[in-house]
Amino acid sequence: MTTQDDKAWLDAYFNRYKVAAFEEEHYANLVAFRDLILKTRDSGNKLMFAGNGASASIASHARVDFTKQGKCRSLDFNEPNLITAFANDYGFENFMAKATEFFADDGDVLVLISVSGTSQNCVEAAKYARSRGMKVVSFTGKAADNPLRELSDIGFWIDSAAYNIVECTHMLWICTVVDMVVGEAEYSVT
Repeated sequence: MTTQDDKAWLDAYFNRYKVAAFEEEHYANLVAFRDLILKTRDSGNKLMFAGNGASASIASHARVDFTKQGKCRSLDFNEPNLITAFANDYGFENFMAKATEFFADDGDVLVLISVSGTSQNCVEAAKYARSRGMKVVSFTGKAADNPLRELSDIGFWIDSAAYNIVECTHMLWICTVVDMVVGEAEYSVT
């Protein structure tokens, strides 16, 4: 049974994050990301996704959805052999940048997901991508002025330090853009 205290806590919790995740201020980024994906797809280029921990899982899920539903070639850097070999040879802080160097073609887009926006391997990858003239899209939380967001052409940010809220919101935004690329919210994937 839900008590009044439980209801009050849940109301406050969901109201705070409903505002943070669904504000109209995010619409411009959602549309810009959709348009960038359509341009990338139409030019025959690809999306590259990376993150650490749960953000790596979100990156892998996004890669599959944008490839399968969105018809935009995509890859991620979550292969254990790739991570360990590149981290061993170039340092963990550089493995994403080196993977980008090895796998990127001119015109590709790098999508980086980091709750803090300070993960050094994401920041180094963004710096490398920018040096190549690639577009960088980031999904972050915590501090608004995080370095990853500042290096991004499109910087999604949610005002929260709660990992579960930030990660779930990132996934929600990514799935929203997949649906925008498809052109509808409910569709068959067969």
